[in-house]
Amino acid sequence: MNKGYLQKFAKNLKKLRKEKGLTQDDLASDKISRSMISLIEIAKTDLTVSKVKIIADTLKVHPKDLFDFD
Repeated sequence: MNKGYLQKFAKNLKKLRKEKGLTQDDLASDKISRSMISLIEIAKTDLTVSKVKIIADTLKVHPKDLFDFD
């Protein structure tokens, strides 16, 4: 993912998480650690499709909602 796109994704993820009233700890799971969530939210790591799906499922949103920032 290019850096600009990753930063937009990160900002949108953080916004959606806060709208749901969740902390990074709440979003973390046995498949994605809290520290990984933190890295994603500051655009310091690339994502896999499986991570996007896990995050979307935890937030109870469609994966495309995480990319709705254009």
